[in-house]
Amino acid sequence: MLRTALLALASSAALSLPATAQDWSVDHDASSVGFETTVSGGAVSGAFDTWSAAITLDPDNLDEARIEASVTTASGSTGNRQMDDSMLSNSGLNPVDYETARFVSEDIRATDTGYEAHGVMTMRGSEQETVMPFTLEIADGRAVADSRFTIARADFGVGGSSWGSAAAEVTLVIHVEADAAE
Repeated sequence: MLRTALLALASSAALSLPATAQDWSVDHDASSVGFETTVSGGAVSGAFDTWSAAITLDPDNLDEARIEASVTTASGSTGNRQMDDSMLSNSGLNPVDYETARFVSEDIRATDTGYEAHGVMTMRGSEQETVMPFTLEIADGRAVADSRFTIARADFGVGGSSWGSAAAEVTLVIHVEADAAE
């Protein structure tokens, strides 16, 4: 009888333990942080070569989920020198004074189409509440996430008066592949 009671207690304790969060190790070679916009009626795309992400996410335990990502602003490139010069100028991303742009979320929610990370994006010293929708597939210890969302550059103080409507909205295009950390 004592043995049965101890087994029941042990089983109950095991069931009441919180699920552990899953950390992920990002595969930078298979991942990318890019952007798309419009300048003078033409499509422009580019990417940030230097970035990092710390991800803790288990779809069965979203209460413990956390995403912290940053890009080195000077690593942004469109492949067009004139556009890159504008983007990296003092009125643009200004990497001299603002070396990184960051996104931090501790509020990840499941949706009908995937997930949303509700957090704060910081760029040029300006913080804005931002929702990053993303899809997520996990198989055999490998996660693949894709996100596409649009921000208004003026919300972050990017662009001078001479920019007019150029790149008024920028769509961030993020692809992350990661392996479950042990």
